[in-house]
Amino acid sequence: MPRTVVIRGRVVGPSTVELDEPLPEQTQEVEVVAHVGDRPSGRLSDYVRRLPPGDRGKEDIDRQLRDERDSWS
Repeated sequence: MPRTVVIRGRVVGPSTVELDEPLPEQTQEVEVVAHVGDRPSGRLSDYVRRLPPGDRGKEDIDRQLRDERDSWS
């Protein structure tokens, strides 16, 4: 009897899915169930945790915030 394993991931291309952890050994076939919607379901912290890491440093973010605040006056 087939065993069901849930592994979260994200869509990175029209036919490409990146998994958060490896598939179990001896996996030969998979079935993908996509949750399609305008916004992610679940907790915001789960969604943020699944986002790919950024490449901006603290200085760059602070500069952007400072520039934005300066534009208000």
